[in-house]
Amino acid sequence: MTELTSGLFQVIKNNKGSILRTIVYTIGHFAIAIICLMLIADVPFYIALTDAIVEPIANSFWYFILDKWWASKSSRSKLDNWSPNK
Repeated sequence: MTELTSGLFQVIKNNKGSILRTIVYTIGHFAIAIICLMLIADVPFYIALTDAIVEPIANSFWYFILDKWWASKSSRSKLDNWSPNK
């Protein structure tokens, strides 16, 4: 196994919850985007499909970064509020 693939597997192993939520969010976003574009903007299916694939991929990266940042703030807040006298 190369260093790249072992590193990739390590990232996946350490972030299973975030990655799973990101995948579920992305699939749902594909469906919602296609339906909205076809119903609201009267866009043909193939154009809606193209937009529904490209735009959520960018959103999924954004969500993953947001989720990691949010989790780090949440755990840091717990550490800041901890006191040995409590």
